[in-house]
Amino acid sequence: MKFSPNSKTADLSDAVTRRHWLSLAVSLSLTASVFAQSKATASWPAKALKIVVAYPPGGASDVVARALAERLAIRLNVAVVIENKAGASGTLGVNAVAKAVPDGYTLGFSAISPLTLSPHLGKSLFDPLKDLAPVANVMYSPVLILATSATTDADFKALLATARAKPGAVRWATSGPASLGHVVLEQIRDVAKIDISHVPYKGGGPQITDALGGQFEVLSVNASASVLQYIKAGKLRPLAVGAPARLDSLPEVKTLAEQGYPAANLSSYFGVLAPAGTPAAVIDRLNLEINAALAQPALRERLKAAECLPTQGSPAEFSKLIHNEFGNMARIVQQAQMKAE
Repeated sequence: MKFSPNSKTADLSDAVTRRHWLSLAVSLSLTASVFAQSKATASWPAKALKIVVAYPPGGASDVVARALAERLAIRLNVAVVIENKAGASGTLGVNAVAKAVPDGYTLGFSAISPLTLSPHLGKSLFDPLKDLAPVANVMYSPVLILATSATTDADFKALLATARAKPGAVRWATSGPASLGHVVLEQIRDVAKIDISHVPYKGGGPQITDALGGQFEVLSVNASASVLQYIKAGKLRPLAVGAPARLDSLPEVKTLAEQGYPAANLSSYFGVLAPAGTPAAVIDRLNLEINAALAQPALRERLKAAECLPTQGSPAEFSKLIHNEFGNMARIVQQAQMKAE
């Protein structure tokens, strides 16, 4: 049987043929793209890596990031460069990572608060749940609740009793509005139903200086080697700690959860982040190498010296932690009507 080129059957046959070749072309294009990406991933790393630390040089996070970079450089056999980009409570540094090329050569080291807390305060320059790829949870930094010479209260319970008896008389200093120390304070205020005066500072340095001078009764601050020295010298007295467990350096100090304030029992979690779109194989390799580095006694001792505790885990586990904290901080900010400066 012979068909005319103008017949419907011929038209249908031509359409099927066109769809076939189009499908084949798309398939070949995707295959080529996957092959190119796999080839690039297989050769990674082919040059130096950069880790953007979202805080100034010299702090605990910077010390740990540099120690981690040293181990990664050895394990990956490439240079690993540190770039400090501080500002806006870590948001500027994390934003630089979010906007970087997702090729596995630019990473970030930061607390998770720029992803979980800052966005609820209108401080975010990026979408925290879409623009970044969690790589590895590296450590947590406990929050210490410390008494100064301005109070004679023997323990945390006594301090809260004073605050209850004298509304507004107890002054609680933090490193700034909407800092993690401020979140801890707001959670305690909410549960204890007491009036405590918030004294916000623009950073941990001035806060510690005034604490040593007895300018307020209590402060919340991240644990560090220098803060531990002030405690050992008797210049500051530990009342509680925000951490999953008591600290080896202060075994007698109860956690906030042990003292009846589990919602306030918060720590600063720090980890490595990559721009969204970074190849999954690169992220998995980085996670493997970071966890291997964190398992080494030498690096764990460096973290311990900075009063930080290693965590480890998969990218999926780190992502789950960030998502959970994002929701938790949204509730806290709304409940306490917290505002950034």
